[in-house]
Amino acid sequence: MRKLFLTICALGLAMTASAQGGITQQMLNDIVKSQPLNASDRAISNAIAANSIDNLVANRDHAGQIDTHFSIETPRQSITDQKSSGRCWMFSGFNVLRSDFARHNNDTLAVDFSQAYLFFYDQLEKANLFLQGVIDHARKPIDDPRVQFFFKTPIGDGGTFCGVADLAEKYGLVPKSVMPESYSSDNTSRMASLIKSKLREQGLELRDMVAKGKKTADINAAKTQMLGTIYHMLVLTIGQPPQQFTYTFRNRAGEAVGEAKTYTPLSFYQATVGDKLNGTFIMLMNDPRRPYHKTYEVEYDRHTYDGHNWRYLNLPMEEIAQIAIAQLRDGRKMYSSYDVAKQLDRKRGYSDLENYDYASLFGTTFGMDKAQRISTFDSGSTHAMTLTAVDLDNNGKPVKWKVENSWGASWGENSGCIIMTNRWFEEYMFRLVADKAYVPEQLLREYEQKPVMVMPEDPLFAEDE
Repeated sequence: MRKLFLTICALGLAMTASAQGGITQQMLNDIVKSQPLNASDRAISNAIAANSIDNLVANRDHAGQIDTHFSIETPRQSITDQKSSGRCWMFSGFNVLRSDFARHNNDTLAVDFSQAYLFFYDQLEKANLFLQGVIDHARKPIDDPRVQFFFKTPIGDGGTFCGVADLAEKYGLVPKSVMPESYSSDNTSRMASLIKSKLREQGLELRDMVAKGKKTADINAAKTQMLGTIYHMLVLTIGQPPQQFTYTFRNRAGEAVGEAKTYTPLSFYQATVGDKLNGTFIMLMNDPRRPYHKTYEVEYDRHTYDGHNWRYLNLPMEEIAQIAIAQLRDGRKMYSSYDVAKQLDRKRGYSDLENYDYASLFGTTFGMDKAQRISTFDSGSTHAMTLTAVDLDNNGKPVKWKVENSWGASWGENSGCIIMTNRWFEEYMFRLVADKAYVPEQLLREYEQKPVMVMPEDPLFAEDE
C-alpha cells in the first residue's frame, strides 16, 4: 500500500512539474484582473467588432493631400498587373529592362515583355532545381533539414532579379503580344499546387532509385522524363513558348516604327537588352543584424540549377540611398523590394510610419527595431517594386521616394505607384539592384570579397512575391 501511495505521489509531482509553464487557473485569474474592461474599452470592442482595424486607427493628421512633387523622377511608363500571382520580381525586373530600352532609344520606342513566356521557363527550371537537389541529397534521411527544404516548397512563383538575369540570358525574351497571359499565369495557386504534388512524388521516386544504387545515367534519364511531364503541365496551363515570331517595334503612341522582322527569343533579347545582364549589376541589402560592408550569398536561392545564387553586399541605408539617388539622377529605374504591407495606406498608395496608430487603439506599444523585427520573422522582404523617383531637401537628403507597383494602374490615388516617406523607406526597404556604374569603387571591391554563405531558411531571404 505504501509503495502504491508513493507511486501516486510521484505521478502527481510529475504532472505538477510538467504543467509548470502552462496557464493555471490562478494565472488566468491574475491575467483577467490585470486587464479590467472600462467604458472606453467596451466602446473600442464594439467598434472593432463592426469595423476594419485599419479604418479605426487611420491617423487623421496624415489624411491630407499627398505631396506628389519629386525633385528627381524618371520618365513614367505604363503600370502592369501581376494579378493573383507571386511574380512581382519579374514585373519589377521587366519594368527596369523596358525603361532602359526606351532610354537607349531616346524614348521613341516602347516594348512590353511577356511575363508568361519567362514564367514558363522559370517554373521548368525550378522543377529541375528541385529534382536535382533531391538527387544531390538523396542519401540523407527524409527528415534532414536540407531534404525538408526541398520537399517543403518544390516550386514557387516568387523570386529575385537574379532570376530575371539568368532566365533571360538563357531563354531570351518575347513581346507580350506574342505570348499573352493565361488564366493560370495570372492565377498561379492551383497550377502550382498540382505541380508541387507531382514533383514531390517524382522526388520520392528519385530517392528510391539512389537508395537502390541505380546508375547515374539511369537516374538522369528518369529526371528528364519527369521534367517532360512538368513541361506538358506547363504547356497546358501557360501555353507553348514560341520558338520564332514576327514583330514590329512601336512608339509610345502605338504606331509602327520600321518594318516587321523575324526574331527568336534570344535574338529579341539581343535587340532589346543587348549584352548579358549578369556582371552589370550589384545587389545591395540592408540587414542590421549582420556586419555592414560584408558580402553574403544565399545557398540554393537561385532560379536555375546552373545559375547564380543570390549574392549581396550589406550596407547601411544611408549608403544605399546615395547609390539609388545617383542612378535616378541619370534617369535609370531600379529593382527594389520592401515589406510592403507595413503602414501602407492602400487607398492612397502612401507609406508612412504614422499612417495607423495601432498602439493607441490597444493601449500598448510596438517597439521592435528593424533588426529585431527581422530576427523574429515580424518583418522581411515581401514584395518587389520599381524605384522610380526621389524628392530631396535643400541639403540633398531624401524626403520621400516613389515606386512603380505591379497591382494595376487603377490601384491607389497615385495611378498604380506608391509614395513612401524616407523614414518608412529606411525601416522597410531591404533590397536594391543597382547598375555597377553608380556604385563607388570601394564598394565594388567589397562586393568581390569571398561571400559568407547563409541559409535560405533565414527570416530575410524569402523570395519577393
